[in-house]
Amino acid sequence: MFVFRLLRLIAHLFKGMAVCAFLFPLTGKKGQEAHIRRWSRKLLRICGISVEIDSPLPLQRSLLVSNHVSWLDIFVVNSLQPCRFVAKSEIRGWPLIGWLCAKTGTIFISRGKASDVRRIFKGLVESIEKDEHVAFFPEGTTAAQGTLLPFHANLFEAAIDAGAPVQPYALRYVDAAGKLHGAADFIGNMSIAESILTILKARGMRAQLKQLPLISTEGAHRRDLARTSREVIATGLGYALESLSPAGAPADTAPGTAHDPQVAPH
Repeated sequence: MFVFRLLRLIAHLFKGMAVCAFLFPLTGKKGQEAHIRRWSRKLLRICGISVEIDSPLPLQRSLLVSNHVSWLDIFVVNSLQPCRFVAKSEIRGWPLIGWLCAKTGTIFISRGKASDVRRIFKGLVESIEKDEHVAFFPEGTTAAQGTLLPFHANLFEAAIDAGAPVQPYALRYVDAAGKLHGAADFIGNMSIAESILTILKARGMRAQLKQLPLISTEGAHRRDLARTSREVIATGLGYALESLSPAGAPADTAPGTAHDPQVAPH
């Protein structure tokens, strides 16, 4: 059964590449989003993951932010509404997945390069103003479930400049008993291959995605938005903010958006 699921996953990745290479050039934006939505939903089914969405509201022009647990997070969100995600540049080099990320609109950012941050920021504002759905994970890396890292503040400025609200989501992965499912965690020195194998061997995993109230950016500062977003998401996850570690003010540096072993689709 495990081997069969692994082969199905590999075949599905190649199918995604074929769709991007041959159908995307002939398809409009809405059609591409439909392909991404269907492909993401099937990927989750192959991985044995069901998705529960808590009272979703119609998505409007906004900057979507969420806590970050796994490489799965992007596909869970895309199964609801395909978005342009901000991701660290290293992901571009992941076999198959990196190529798919690039073809489906992922915005890659290099850590520590101020010029890259400025370029990405301008692109985010333009995308939001064109009513594209843009998303990032303000923790800057994945964190074990039960924790919530401080939020990086810089990219929240894009929502302010675009005059759009922030749309926070709370995401967690649970087992049949409703307890946090450890197989979803993508932390430490775990590679993408190890994470995939762990997930394929797991059973009864459910992704629970909770849409939270919009946060207005009118008259707000990016640090305030980062802090408020973290508080709202912590509440949505059922975490007591004062008990989370590490605590502190939101970092004012540019985040990446996927696994960082400090410490690896879209």
